[in-house]
Amino acid sequence: MASWQIRNWLSNNLRRVASCSVSTQAALPKNTCAAFSLIRSQPSQYIVASLAGRKYLLAPRDLLTVPHLKDVHVGDVLALQDIHEVGSRDSPLRGDPIISPSRVKVEATVVEHTKGKMEVVFKKKRKGLPEDDQEQASIHSSAYRLH
Repeated sequence: MASWQIRNWLSNNLRRVASCSVSTQAALPKNTCAAFSLIRSQPSQYIVASLAGRKYLLAPRDLLTVPHLKDVHVGDVLALQDIHEVGSRDSPLRGDPIISPSRVKVEATVVEHTKGKMEVVFKKKRKGLPEDDQEQASIHSSAYRLH
């Protein structure tokens, strides 16, 4: 066979295989209970949750470092309430804006307290005031000098 014949044969067979794989997609679940059971049946799951004002993508047995949380000790179990998305590789389930805590229960255990990089807070005062503010400032300051 010539190279052009092989190329034509391969392209025809690849088109046939591609069209078969596109037409045999899995059916969508009818309701949320079916969606949750489909997600549970998958080998790997994930969630998108908010903790301390930030969103995190988490999987089972992940270690997560978060900013300082008040009144939390090593060994405490935290129930994550703000779950935005639950899913697996094939089927995500998104909340609007969150999924009800009665449907999803996610717990995190505090493993340790770590010391991170020191955060520097920089505060700067303006040197000059606008002209209107300078006049008011001088009036107030002269009033205080009289006392």
